[in-house]
Amino acid sequence: MNNLDYGIIGNCRTAALVSKKGSIDWFCLPDFDSPSIFAKLLDEEKGGSFHFEVSDDYRITQNYHGHTNILLTRFESPEHGFIVFDYMPRYRTEEIRYYMPPEIHRYIRVIKGQPKLRVIYDPQINYAREGAHHEIVGNSYIKTYSEEDSEDKVYLYTSMDMEKIITREEMVLVDHQFFLLSYNQKLVTIDIQRILLEYERTKVYWLNFSNRSRHYLQYNDMIQRSLLVLKLLSYQNSGAMLAAVTTSLPETIGETRNWDYRYCWLRDASMSIDTLLFMKQKTAAERFIGFVKRILKSSREESIQIMYGIRGERDLIEEVLPHLSGYANSHPVRIGNAAYHQVQNDSIGYLLDIIYKYYLYFPGTLDEVEEIWEIIKNLVRAVLASWQKPDRSIWEYRTREKHFVFSKVMSWVAVDRASLIAELLQRDYYAEKWRNEAAMIKAEVHEKGWNEELQCFTQAYDNTDYDSSLLLMQFYGFIEPENERYVKTVKAIKENLYHEGLMYRYKAEDDFGIPTSSFTICTFWLIEALYTIGEREEARVIFEKMISYSNHVGLYSEDLDFKTKRQLGNFPQAYSHLAFINTAVLFSEEKQLSKFIRP
Repeated sequence: MNNLDYGIIGNCRTAALVSKKGSIDWFCLPDFDSPSIFAKLLDEEKGGSFHFEVSDDYRITQNYHGHTNILLTRFESPEHGFIVFDYMPRYRTEEIRYYMPPEIHRYIRVIKGQPKLRVIYDPQINYAREGAHHEIVGNSYIKTYSEEDSEDKVYLYTSMDMEKIITREEMVLVDHQFFLLSYNQKLVTIDIQRILLEYERTKVYWLNFSNRSRHYLQYNDMIQRSLLVLKLLSYQNSGAMLAAVTTSLPETIGETRNWDYRYCWLRDASMSIDTLLFMKQKTAAERFIGFVKRILKSSREESIQIMYGIRGERDLIEEVLPHLSGYANSHPVRIGNAAYHQVQNDSIGYLLDIIYKYYLYFPGTLDEVEEIWEIIKNLVRAVLASWQKPDRSIWEYRTREKHFVFSKVMSWVAVDRASLIAELLQRDYYAEKWRNEAAMIKAEVHEKGWNEELQCFTQAYDNTDYDSSLLLMQFYGFIEPENERYVKTVKAIKENLYHEGLMYRYKAEDDFGIPTSSFTICTFWLIEALYTIGEREEARVIFEKMISYSNHVGLYSEDLDFKTKRQLGNFPQAYSHLAFINTAVLFSEEKQLSKFIRP
């Protein structure tokens, strides 16, 4: 496979990637960060998958069912055809309760003839570290369990011949069929009627979710798809937002920049929530604020981390899985992420920005406001104690610390937003004190971050490198878009980092050499920066190109290859999708209800 030609299905507990040929090649049970049972994505031979083999005269196409997270893979030959509906059940059962079991439903609908197929059901437990054994239990299900631990098991319920599934014999579809792959043994009767009921309930849930958001006259389908992806990357049980659902997809084929992204970075999560808030998805923001409150209360005696596990875990020990060859033989395959203990002074800025917006538009009860006020004071104390020190930056350098300009900018954002919150709460002493502190940070950035010779802001105080993150200076209100320094910075960054229609993060050598792929979000940042300084036609041209670089169902990964435009890095990436929404709305008009319809 030459690209990340996958669709994603999920239910805000876990997720799976389904290839454009209908093969489930990545699936972790029971949660996003659990060990995989299908990992063909990371090892073609050992990883395991769940797919259907048909003759070569079948044409296979794939799309989503409208604005839902139900994926349709159509297998069609001149005489025979069927559609596989893949989804994970998710729907509301009570006001604040959801049905979202750790399971995949595969509903097969025959559309013509009598198709023949082989079912290749090959779960490999615990990242394929343990052998798997199948057992047919009565006429009910296939139980697959680890040869090392019989309690580590999964259940496959199906209307098809279970013996033939295990032996991979060819079967004829004469009617609609189903598979239900579950982490738990089911306590209700599983039949086609049950599958169809869950399908309809799940379809209605996603249609309602999409319907509640903003809609646009242009690019609406892709905006909605990106919004649906962001929702899938939220973990219902805690409110955490994941950066992506995969681990170790390489930033460049054959290199070692392979990281586990199944965690909650405060930066990525805050940016995602900001976009969800803008799109009128208040519930996800509420749950994330709850996640943040729990983290920060438990961190009172400890430093605030840049990232956490999806339940708030602090220790994300990194481990290499040497038995897996890696995506396109790019190893190592890593689980865990050693970046969790890095110092990155920008993180709190995103957090306070989103807390400010949340309490500006959705004021809570008195006890909630008092609780968050204590958290805010602690966050500002942490920023004021650290902003003058070097850090690892937004790009998470593993072995070097510098006075990165964008980290200083986000420290300003943190203190500035705290002062605005203090104003909202009529805490005048804090509002004035923090305004003055913010002014000091801003003055230093203008003094030390601006390079008079290059006529632009540079990556760090003590270097002359260009950095895409500085395109965000106006987005966070640090500088006006018409300010001469910002306009010159945008043009200098574009001149030096824009290559083959895509952006470098930076060109300076880092821990692993000079980056060789484009970080997708940086090109979206350039589009927005060009738009805000008045270069709108150029911004639109680049944006239209970026649309063409999404995959067959409108999804984006973390990186793109400059020359081939192949998608690289972890997938689908929250960063890329939130940035797509933020830039797409610049070029579209929001669709309003008719004036004859009362809101």
